[in-house]
Amino acid sequence: MTTQAATTSPITMDGTFSWGHGFAFDVMLDTKATQMQQLHATAKTRSVFVDGAYYYDIDPQPSGPLKGKEWMKIDASAVFGDKGAQAFQGNSGAGSPALAMKGLKYANNVDDLGKETVDGQSATHYRAVVDKDHLGKFKEAFGDQNSLFGSTTGGGDSITMDIWVGAKDLPVRMKERFGSMTVTMDFEKFGATAPIKAPPAAQTGDVTELVKNSTAQQRG
Repeated sequence: MTTQAATTSPITMDGTFSWGHGFAFDVMLDTKATQMQQLHATAKTRSVFVDGAYYYDIDPQPSGPLKGKEWMKIDASAVFGDKGAQAFQGNSGAGSPALAMKGLKYANNVDDLGKETVDGQSATHYRAVVDKDHLGKFKEAFGDQNSLFGSTTGGGDSITMDIWVGAKDLPVRMKERFGSMTVTMDFEKFGATAPIKAPPAAQTGDVTELVKNSTAQQRG
């Protein structure tokens, strides 16, 4: 998965994404691209999202809320706003490629762009635009310009989706553009995953309020 915003370097993540029991992932990402060099000395940083919160494997810090902690926690509400974060709770299917493909039925237009080869697989390329009125509860996450996500993307009234569908009607690649951000996901395989669990609370420092306050100050 690669995330590209207008004001930041591309951030690439590689690992496991899960949707069976609520949206979750366990990935490795580039430390420099995420500007976490002061928190983690190695080139790659492990990141976990589970139960509506992000966790980052960091080096224990000498002071502050991360003093002696091995993990940094940021609640999704600091990224998507309180209402937007609710869309990612429970078994809503948030982040699921299946949900995204179902969303095509609400698209203004769906274009069949023909056959293409993606990651060595033959796939059919479709493009569609889904407006804000058909995003359901996820419009709170994508359209709130007061949230960190909204301020990064500039908000948006629609999502442009490119989906490459391969064998067994499963997506090979998905690209979603909302505002100034583009997220591309390549799927290596589908199947059961090991449970993704939050790190122990005793090893975790919560910086949610710090992120919220910083976002509010940047908005003025």
